[in-house]
Amino acid sequence: MANEMERIGARRLVVGAHYGVKDWLAQRITAVVMAIYTAILLVEFLAGSNFSYEGWAGMFAQQWFKIATFVTFISLLYHAWVGMRNIWMDYIKPVGVKLILDTATILWLVGCAGYAAQILWRA
Repeated sequence: MANEMERIGARRLVVGAHYGVKDWLAQRITAVVMAIYTAILLVEFLAGSNFSYEGWAGMFAQQWFKIATFVTFISLLYHAWVGMRNIWMDYIKPVGVKLILDTATILWLVGCAGYAAQILWRA
């Protein structure tokens, strides 16, 4: 009986405390990064006078723009990961299926990151 009483109250083990806050904050930060990038993209594109493929390619030829694009893409992937992980946690009950879906999601997102890097920095 004493053992049970020790786990009640302020000293009890709480698994996953503040887990939702970290997810919420990650979603908001990545959304802000994507919004800032969208504003930069619009200003950069609309301020230019060359509305052609060459103008678009010239904009992405700048190293700072490639880095900003990749950082935004990583933010998008992390944003997607948090969302998909939460969907799998909320709606998929069998642990094995959840593990398979988490693994498939991670592999897909890592593949997307590699493909984005290849597109941005190919010769």
